[in-house]
Amino acid sequence: METAYTIHKHHHHIGWDNANVPVLTLAPGATVEIETVDSSGGQLSPSSTVADIAALDFGKVNPVTGPIYIDGAQPGDALKITLDAFKPSGWGWTANIPGFGLLADQFEDPALHIWSYDVATLAPALFGNFGRVPLKPFAGTVGIAPAEPGNHSIVPPRRVGGNMDIRDLSAGSVLYLPVEVDGALFSLGDTHAAQGDGEVCGTAIESPMDVCLTLDLIKNADLPFPRFTTPGPVSRHLDEKGYEVTTGVGPDLMTGARNAVSGMIDLLTATHKMSPVEAYMLCSVCGDLRISEIVDQPNWIVSFYVPRIVFV
Repeated sequence: METAYTIHKHHHHIGWDNANVPVLTLAPGATVEIETVDSSGGQLSPSSTVADIAALDFGKVNPVTGPIYIDGAQPGDALKITLDAFKPSGWGWTANIPGFGLLADQFEDPALHIWSYDVATLAPALFGNFGRVPLKPFAGTVGIAPAEPGNHSIVPPRRVGGNMDIRDLSAGSVLYLPVEVDGALFSLGDTHAAQGDGEVCGTAIESPMDVCLTLDLIKNADLPFPRFTTPGPVSRHLDEKGYEVTTGVGPDLMTGARNAVSGMIDLLTATHKMSPVEAYMLCSVCGDLRISEIVDQPNWIVSFYVPRIVFV
């Protein structure tokens, strides 16, 4: 689609700060194309090796392009973000980064997989000799500035959005964020070619791409937390062949999630002859964590779904 404005990827920042100077001012309803830097901050490339993971400077990770000032946006309003289209780059990376991820205590060594994919067809991307992962581009970090002054880490999500890593914020979805400062100060980054719900190893198919979107205002929305709508089914690209599912059962949801993912890693290593860290990274890009039951106390059930279409 054609957009009225473009923001170059060099206009990026690290962290959220309501003192950041806007790079663009837009009227509500305007469209814009945002170029992004991958979540490594440009430290990784298609030629990177696992040695580059150990050398990552975490002061440069997860940059977001912006901010954009929206005329008339005031605290109490909601910023309406329509994600119109994604223009993928054709490459990406997935890594096990020591100290990061749901099972960081079990996977202490770095690992890296470099992906290549067809930007025209978005055909499933090859994962070694084990299978092909269906793609669904989306933006992992979409947010606006918080009211609290100072620079705040980009890593945790917030009431005003940020690093939410919701895979369904893909083309056609509409996200609403509660505005806390004048102008909202919108930024976006951390684009992914695919991810499972949970992003369990801490990375998805991290892939730089351009994002076309429309920014509008809902006055006096009084929105407590982000909400979004999707244009249709959200898992059709994965459903065709069914799923393998493992579970964790107990009184703690985090322990249940860890047990469910660990069970899937054991299953994949036994049935597909991949290494545990390869299974862990594959789970992160296409497996889904779900709370299956949270009412039959004292034990809850967390399930982990891996689509069989990956292996067909």
